[in-house]
Amino acid sequence: MASAGVNVLRYSALLAGVSYGLYHQSNINAQNHKAKVDRDFAHQASLITQAKAEFKKKNMPQESVTKGGEVISDPNDPKFDLEGYLTALMGEKAK
Repeated sequence: MASAGVNVLRYSALLAGVSYGLYHQSNINAQNHKAKVDRDFAHQASLITQAKAEFKKKNMPQESVTKGGEVISDPNDPKFDLEGYLTALMGEKAK
């Protein structure tokens, strides 16, 4: 049979090991939780960026200039821009 001093030493080592294990596991859990929060934040930020791009694309004003660089002068055209047309007209008169 072991003496009382040896038993105290054994149980102290057991208690220290269990304490260290709990401490280490709590640190691992905290790191995992922080990593999860960071991933969720990055995902939300990417979703917001994507939504802003889609909103901008959806609500972007239509082009008032054709691909050839000519200003649309037909007032019945849905892309007609009066200000752009008048600016182009004034630029032509200035030449």
